[in-house]
Amino acid sequence: MDRRAFLGGGALVLLSAGGFVAADGQNLFYSAITEDFPGGILTAPEAFDQTARGEITLIDIRRPDEWARTGSGEGAHRIDLRDDDFAARVQAAAGGDLNAPVALICARGVRSARVSNQLIQAGFTNIIDIPEGMLGSAAGPGWIARGLPLVTDN
Repeated sequence: MDRRAFLGGGALVLLSAGGFVAADGQNLFYSAITEDFPGGILTAPEAFDQTARGEITLIDIRRPDEWARTGSGEGAHRIDLRDDDFAARVQAAAGGDLNAPVALICARGVRSARVSNQLIQAGFTNIIDIPEGMLGSAAGPGWIARGLPLVTDN
């Protein structure tokens, strides 16, 4: 391997390993793997605190088998993103208010960003994403690794 290839590969590894480069408040790695998302972003601890204070409605959009494996964040409503009436169930969880702050969490932040955009298109105006998810991503270690409270019952 020549020196240029080695240095280029090293730079790529450093950029990938870092994964979190802030520019105008955005995580560039997160932005690269998800669709553009105009809503807010919270860390898992911020989401937990705001849920506990009743400031946001937290929705765990993962599948039932994922909930069974890891549990859900304390205070989260479990609504499978594949449900035909997903948007209606999210609206019901938010007290029927399309303007209420609703935070979405999935495993690693990819599905929640995509579903956030779908909910915005459905008329929701205050969707918040938790890009580190339950299991962690380049955006952060995740709900579980941070030791935040979990609910493991159905």
